[in-house]
Amino acid sequence: MTHSLFPIHLLIPLIIIISTTFTIPSPAIAAGGQWQLLQNNIGIVAMHMQLLHNDRVIIFDRTDFGFSNLSLPNGRCRVNPQEQAVKNDCTAHSLEYDVFSNTFRPLFIQTNIWCSSGSVNPNGTLIQTGGFNDGDRSVRTFNPCPNCDWQEFNASLSARRWYATNHKLPDGRQIIIGGRRQFNYEFYPKKDATAKNTYSLPFLVQTNDASAENNLYPFVFLNVDGNLFIFANNRAILFDYNSNKVVKTYPTIPGGDPRSYPSSGSAALLPLRNLQNPLVEAEVMICGGAPKGSYEKTLQGSFIGALNTCGRLKITDPNPSWVMETMPGGRVMSDMILLPNGDVLLINGAAVGSAGWESGRNPVLNPFLYKPNSLVGSRFQLQKPSDIPRMYHSTAVLLRDGRVLVAGSNPHVNYNFTRLFPTELRLEAFSPSYLELGFNDVRPIMVFPAPQSQTKLKYAQKLKVRFQVKATLMKNMVSVTMYAPSFNTHSFSMNQRLLVLDELSSSKNVVGESTSTYQVEVAIPNSPILAPPGYYLLFVVHQEVPSQGVWVQLL
Repeated sequence: MTHSLFPIHLLIPLIIIISTTFTIPSPAIAAGGQWQLLQNNIGIVAMHMQLLHNDRVIIFDRTDFGFSNLSLPNGRCRVNPQEQAVKNDCTAHSLEYDVFSNTFRPLFIQTNIWCSSGSVNPNGTLIQTGGFNDGDRSVRTFNPCPNCDWQEFNASLSARRWYATNHKLPDGRQIIIGGRRQFNYEFYPKKDATAKNTYSLPFLVQTNDASAENNLYPFVFLNVDGNLFIFANNRAILFDYNSNKVVKTYPTIPGGDPRSYPSSGSAALLPLRNLQNPLVEAEVMICGGAPKGSYEKTLQGSFIGALNTCGRLKITDPNPSWVMETMPGGRVMSDMILLPNGDVLLINGAAVGSAGWESGRNPVLNPFLYKPNSLVGSRFQLQKPSDIPRMYHSTAVLLRDGRVLVAGSNPHVNYNFTRLFPTELRLEAFSPSYLELGFNDVRPIMVFPAPQSQTKLKYAQKLKVRFQVKATLMKNMVSVTMYAPSFNTHSFSMNQRLLVLDELSSSKNVVGESTSTYQVEVAIPNSPILAPPGYYLLFVVHQEVPSQGVWVQLL
């Protein structure tokens, strides 16, 4: 079983003999991007992160790390007789980070949220589910309002959910799939009181390795036909959750190595385009991970090189097959973040080992930028490195201004600042090269929808987006994208989705506006299957340079 599952693993001495090492990409050949240290100590490990529509990021770790470095306010303490670490704890294990003021405040959480999951409902409330010990059947909600805090509802789940995956559905519910020893799924909330509690999913039994499982935190994406793409271990299915039937079984990823936790590759649904076409295509990309048996080897002091391949699978094809590509180096425990211009950023992680306590080595400090539409062989670009290793329990999320917030890293069973890869409490941001000052003249500035309007959108409506550009506009290099922020934990960004909206018309010199104001009319997706209801970030992209995002709510 995996590292977190048996206390006996805590007795294994730290062995730092590395049997296989991979060369970390040289910073000298890195392409672009900049790093900025935002906070030197936020007090907790960012094991889980979610951006909300008030530009606050909710961050939390596990409650049984012991004392954190962030005190709860006003003498408040968490008293929990069921806690396995500290039963009277006056430190916080969650916080709210204000992106634009670069400040944070502690939040109070009662039950253990270790290795949990979540998503944001259509009204913008974070629905967070499961965890460990007393929290494995809890549901917690966080409403994005001034001075709000967590609300908790114990025993609200039908099964224990530890290492599960959540996905938003077209009807506003979320589906919760799997978890340790849970070969089933359930919905939250239920449709009605007569609905079944759990539904069997034999695919999770079939993908369960006896030793390391390798089917936890499965990669789940809502396909454009309304079914769910579910990847676990090294296999994938297309699943009709309404009828509890497997619609399609996809080929095993070439090489046969596991890619889900604890092998911990990462996955993304590539940007969806041509949304007005009845035959919309959808393509999934899965990168990195640890070869089969890697986790068990780390317990013996042997660290195997991470996988350096990515597989792309067009999941809407009648007879799909994997197309494999090679990254600049191997990565395990990295995160794949969709950028507003459709590029993919691979960030965080290690070059050898696997996920797990003390199980990774050779941090990969350089992000990889992947350009999905470039020619094969020229799609990957090395980016400038951070100087902070981001190992097990690291996270990353895209922000409205186009930066990527990066935090976390703690491969230890408690807060430890002296061992190899110490507990990491620093918060930083990576700015992709499109944020460089040299691109200011081509960078769009959104005029409508207004930045603070949080415009409400309806399905199938036409939206006239107005923006300004200082330089001469390249009309054939303008697009409007809509991004669903993700719940990020354990190398997977749940619910992450980027849609490239279909352009209907465009014009220049809009009446009543400046002569540098342009307008492009786009079509909002016509179905919640393409874009589940909720809050999205709307961007204008010109010559691959995005504007700042504007929050919109699709209902």
